[in-house]
Amino acid sequence: MLEVIDIKKNFGGVEALRGCSLSIAKATITGLIGPNGAGKTTLFNVISGILKPDGGEIRFNNEKIDGLPTHLIARKGLLRTFQIPRVLNRMTVTENLLLYSKEQFGERIWPNFLQHHRVLRQEKEIQERAKEVLEFANLFPLRNAYAMELSGGQKKLLELARVLMADPQIILLDEPGAGVNPTLMNELIKRIQQLKEKGITFLLIEHDMDLVLKLCEPVIVMTEGKRLTEGSFLDIRWDPRVLEAYLGKRQWNS
Repeated sequence: MLEVIDIKKNFGGVEALRGCSLSIAKATITGLIGPNGAGKTTLFNVISGILKPDGGEIRFNNEKIDGLPTHLIARKGLLRTFQIPRVLNRMTVTENLLLYSKEQFGERIWPNFLQHHRVLRQEKEIQERAKEVLEFANLFPLRNAYAMELSGGQKKLLELARVLMADPQIILLDEPGAGVNPTLMNELIKRIQQLKEKGITFLLIEHDMDLVLKLCEPVIVMTEGKRLTEGSFLDIRWDPRVLEAYLGKRQWNS
């Protein structure tokens, strides 16, 4: 479903991505792990269009997307969340969702005059969709709360809910477990697993190995800007190359 082929990205003299290649199968939850500085977030930024690659190719559903602007990539069904949720704090939870619904006729001037009934009908459908998503994310009781009032874990759920409003095919999750208490983490895990059963694909960066073990199959390990290895969590956890990447050869041999 998603192919990253020999992607390179430089920042001045620093090679953040050094010919990184990987592929993601449909309806899987793939973990992307590796030590700090391995290039994981840079890869997310390149895939989602925030950064342009300096070489290589990215294909989504067999269509070349590298170099496209973020909004066009999102419109094709590839969306992402961030390690620190980027919610709209001064808007309500419901308003945050309504903004993410794509292709709204009412955003353009003329349909409001020439196709007013169509605009009203679509707005009603979007409201119903937002209600369904809020109920799915267990956020409906907070629908009228301002986003700034939510806890860190609730903001993570809100980001996931916003993405769902845009009908994603694949979601890139950047450290969904960071700063989330165990109760909300279990809620988030359950929602991700349910979405996977509905056919949505996930690629997630995560440092919490317990979360990776519970959620991810397969797991891809990155180090020094490229893919090191791939397999089940149980297969890669004792791989000497992975231990060396995280700990250094001297430490794990001692």
